[in-house]
Amino acid sequence: MGLPDLEAWAIFAKVAQSGSFSRAAVELGLAKATVSKAITRLERRIGAALLHRTSRRVVLSEVGRNLLAHALQVLNEGEAAEAFAVAQSEVPRGTVRLAVPMSFGLAHVAPILPEFLTSYPEVMIDFHLGDEIVDLVGGGFDVALRIAALPDSTLIARRVCQVRRLVVGAPAYFDRRGRPTHPSELANHDCLGYAYLPSPEVWRLTHVGGDEAAVTPRGPLRANNADALAPALLAGLGLAIQPEFTVWEDLAAGRLEQVLTEWSLPLIALHMVTPPGRLRPARVGVLIDFLVKRLAAEPWAK
Repeated sequence: MGLPDLEAWAIFAKVAQSGSFSRAAVELGLAKATVSKAITRLERRIGAALLHRTSRRVVLSEVGRNLLAHALQVLNEGEAAEAFAVAQSEVPRGTVRLAVPMSFGLAHVAPILPEFLTSYPEVMIDFHLGDEIVDLVGGGFDVALRIAALPDSTLIARRVCQVRRLVVGAPAYFDRRGRPTHPSELANHDCLGYAYLPSPEVWRLTHVGGDEAAVTPRGPLRANNADALAPALLAGLGLAIQPEFTVWEDLAAGRLEQVLTEWSLPLIALHMVTPPGRLRPARVGVLIDFLVKRLAAEPWAK
């Protein structure tokens, strides 16, 4: 019999759905005669009537009722394939509103954006930097980077990598004040504080063996941006809890030193979050895929 007449099966499904040759023709953008000929062609092919035509309406025959599910599958699969093809061929264009924490954005996102913008010249990025948690929906943002242990929410999140937080200080500071071996000793140290820690008033650490400890940090400086602590750290004015992506180069160069290596802070991760219930335009999808691929390959990404 050759290839199945997929067009005719899809037209039959649309006629059955609408209950009318005229309505099906309008929905399909075809002439009514074309729709009628397709049904006739299909009925001749299978040797049975699919529809009973009256002056007012179209009624499915028994054969038509039995075959309708298969015809609907042909129609649905065809529509899905076309929608996917259109989405894939769509040239990403337009503005993407992106919110990123300040230090992370300056050090790790801003340097790679030129590569993205060169690859997608019709996309413009509205780049918002700030350590506060932005309201994606209220602020009209398409995507945000969050470095946190995300609570359950209506936001759609894609995990990029784990982020370790380390207790660090300059070697000169530790030479002068001693290297703590237990979190309880931090009470005798100058602790530089980051205001946006989940609990900035208390540092909670867990030992590899399962013991837990909490300490109330005190020191000469507290800031709402991790990079603002760097000069004081490097000058030997105290120790601090810093995300690994902020200090990994200073650690590798010996300018900073990690202590309490057998103790860890509660796990956090880098996530891409998007508002709920939205169709994702191509421009947003390609930016997310680009950032995930590049950031997950960074030396500090776990």
